[in-house]
Amino acid sequence: MKDTFTTFHPIVNFIYFFAVIGFTMFIRQPVCLGIAILSATVYSVYLNGKKSIRFAVCYLVPMMLLLILVNPLFNHEGLTILAYFPSGNPFTLEAVIYGILAAAIVVAVIQWFSCWNRIMTTDKLVYLFGRILPALSLVLSMALRFVPRYRRQFQAIAEAQRQIGIYKKNGNLWFRMRLMVRTLSIMLTWAMEHAVETANAMKCRGYGLEGRTAFSLYRWAKRDTVVLLCILGLGIFVLVGILQGKLYWTCFPTFTGAKVNGYTVGIYGGYGLLSLLPMLINGREEWKWNSFN
Repeated sequence: MKDTFTTFHPIVNFIYFFAVIGFTMFIRQPVCLGIAILSATVYSVYLNGKKSIRFAVCYLVPMMLLLILVNPLFNHEGLTILAYFPSGNPFTLEAVIYGILAAAIVVAVIQWFSCWNRIMTTDKLVYLFGRILPALSLVLSMALRFVPRYRRQFQAIAEAQRQIGIYKKNGNLWFRMRLMVRTLSIMLTWAMEHAVETANAMKCRGYGLEGRTAFSLYRWAKRDTVVLLCILGLGIFVLVGILQGKLYWTCFPTFTGAKVNGYTVGIYGGYGLLSLLPMLINGREEWKWNSFN
């Protein structure tokens, strides 16, 4: 599916992910964590499709269950004792709930970063930080491209050797190790040569020099202003609630949190709108498209 939020200005994309990832990492309130993990998962599935669902089922759910099971083994705080381990340490309800909240934070952050990888491309990062921190932006862009680019190159080398009859999947262990060493040697040579060519190309283009201009397709539009104001408004509203202690929550020594009132519910709603903002934008664009047809 086409994501409309991707077409917004890189500054809008960056500030949005900075806000939602930051709130997800530091808010321990169960309602907000539920909103975060739901919003991040929905948006990740929208962007990545079945691949995101498969990743969540095969990796995120087992990791979440592992964190929930492991935490009570090492964390014995809490007043609600459910049982005792053979070692004599208590098994508490607070430790179980804390493990659930910690697992929810980890899963939600991973899902947000999966969305980040689709939205914040290397071109956007270079555009944002190329003039301020040219060396850092280049390193970040190369690091983000490292895994997929080298994976494709490895597959290309293996396919080339397979076509000339050298690379074979079957064979004894020693034979496969020799093929792997040969492939890695070719990969290392290619990587070093590519690094030298990239450095020379960037130097010839005057990358990092003072006063250097750069071509960009990104232009600020009225819709960017509107969405940025929405992000800043909702983010400040939630941040004020955090500073006022309206989202306070702790599991130890027992469950304690801020009282729920109309203002607190409003903060939940603001946080939900902020987290679901890309999906709301996509839904609005699809509605407009369908209304014209």
